[in-house]
Amino acid sequence: MVAAPTPILTPTPTLVPRPLRIAAAIGWRLLVVAAALFVLGTVVAYLSPIVVPVAIALLLAALLDPLVHALVVRRVPRGVATALVVVGGLAVLGGLLTFVVMTFVSGAPQLGAQLATSVGEMTRWLTDGPLRLSPQQLGDIPQQLLAAVNANQASIATSALTTAATIGELFTEVLLMIFTLIFFLYGGSQIWTFLTKVAPRTARARVDVAGRRGLAALVSYTRATGAVAVVDAVAIGLGVGLLGVPLALPLAALVLLGAFVPIIGAVVAGGVAVLVALVSQGFVSALIVLAIVIAVMQLESHILQPLLLGRAVKLHPLAVVLAVATGLLVGGIAGALLAVPLLAVLNSGIRSLLSPLDRHVAPEDVHTSEPEDSGPADAGLDREADL
Repeated sequence: MVAAPTPILTPTPTLVPRPLRIAAAIGWRLLVVAAALFVLGTVVAYLSPIVVPVAIALLLAALLDPLVHALVVRRVPRGVATALVVVGGLAVLGGLLTFVVMTFVSGAPQLGAQLATSVGEMTRWLTDGPLRLSPQQLGDIPQQLLAAVNANQASIATSALTTAATIGELFTEVLLMIFTLIFFLYGGSQIWTFLTKVAPRTARARVDVAGRRGLAALVSYTRATGAVAVVDAVAIGLGVGLLGVPLALPLAALVLLGAFVPIIGAVVAGGVAVLVALVSQGFVSALIVLAIVIAVMQLESHILQPLLLGRAVKLHPLAVVLAVATGLLVGGIAGALLAVPLLAVLNSGIRSLLSPLDRHVAPEDVHTSEPEDSGPADAGLDREADL
C-alpha cells in the first residue's frame, strides 16, 4: 500500500506589512523601557531625602578621598585620616559659608544706603531715557507690589510656618550625608566589593571593572570641576575687586561654590555680582562686571571645560547642558548638581561594559578585595591606570 504524499504547506501571507510589524516590535519594547524608567524615577523621587544625601556623599568622597589616601601613605591610620579630612572639610565649608553670610549681612546697611541713590538714578533713566515712562506709571509700582503682598499673605504665612520643618529635614539630611561620607571614605572599596556580589558570577568581573572606571571618571570630574571653580572665582573676584565693588571676597566665594553646578551656578553667582555692582556703583560698573562675567563664562565654556572636563569625563558640551537642564527640571538645585556626575559615571561605566574586557586583567585580579588603606576614589584611579 502506497502512502499518500505529505501535502506541502505554504505559509499564508500576513495582512500586517513587515515595516509595521518591525515598528510595533520596537514600539512595545520602548514602552516597556519607558515604564521601567518611570517606575525607577518615581521610586527615586519618593526616596529623594535618602538618595540625594547619599549621592552628595559619594560626590564628596570622590573629592576628598585623595586627601585620605595621602594621609594613609604617610602612615596615618585610615580611621584617623578619615576623621581629619571630614572634620577639616566641614570646618572649611562652614567657615566659607559663614564668611559669605556674615559679610553680606555686615555690608547690607551700606548697600541699603546706596540703594536709594541707585533707585533715583534708575527712576530718572526710566523717565528721561528711551522708555519715557510717566511719573504716574512709576508711582503705581509700589502700590502694585503692596497689593501683591497683601493678596499672598496666606501663602507667605504658610511658608513661614513650614520653615522650621524644612530646617529640621535639611539638618537630618545633612547628618545622613556626613554619616554616609564617613563610611565611603573609610571602607568604600569593601562596600563596592559587597555590591558586586549581586551581579551574576559570569559578569561580576566586568561589572567590577565598569564600576571602578565609572568611579575614576567621577574623581576626574570632581577635580576638573574644582579647577574650573577656582578659575571662575579668581577671575570674577579680581575683576570686581579692581572696580572697587563692595563685597568682592564673598562674591568670589559665592562664585566658587556656585561653579560646582555646571554652567548655571557660575552664571547665577555672577548675576549677584552684577546686581551688587548696580546697587553700589550704578549702570556703568554693572555693565563692566557683566562683561567680566560673560568673558569668564566664554573662557570656561570654550577653553576650560573642553580641556579639563572634556578630557576627564569625555562628555560633549551639549550633553552637559542637556543634563543640567534635565536635572534642574526634575530635581531642582540638587538635580542640577548631580546630573553631570551621574552622566559621567554612566558614560564611563557603559563604555566599559560594551568594550571587551582587557586580556591582561584576570577576573580574580579585578575581583580581589582592595587593601584596607585604599578608598573608593584612589582604588578607581589605580584600576583605571591598570586598564
